[in-house]
Amino acid sequence: MSDLKDRLRADLTTAMKSRDELRTATLRMVLAAVSAEEVAGKEARELSDDEVLAVLRREAKRRREAAEAFDGAGRAEQAGRERAEGEVVAAYLPAQLDDADLAAIVADAITRTGASGMKDMGRVMGAANAAVAGRAEGARVAAEVRRQLG
Repeated sequence: MSDLKDRLRADLTTAMKSRDELRTATLRMVLAAVSAEEVAGKEARELSDDEVLAVLRREAKRRREAAEAFDGAGRAEQAGRERAEGEVVAAYLPAQLDDADLAAIVADAITRTGASGMKDMGRVMGAANAAVAGRAEGARVAAEVRRQLG
């Protein structure tokens, strides 16, 4: 079993014992998403830590998008709840790259691929995403690649 999944389960138990409603609900939601991913497809399987991280990233993105939607609709209370849930999920994700580190990784990817313009964006994105390894959202990486190639 995945170490990260074990950690999520242990933290859920701790949150339940301490009657932390937000953390309990968020961890239950994340574990449900992990379980759904495990049974998706033709046959059930156990997820690796990397696959569990991918589920966590997806759930964190959903929380951010929901918070933005609630803000746009003038529902500040629900937006705050989504942001709080996003912070709980983010605690299990690797630290995000700052802009300077991301720019350096993209510059290195451009050099390695020999890219000369926007027509090479796909190759640069592949190399940059491999180097970033989930420490930055794809949209941030794409924006930096466009900035440096454009």
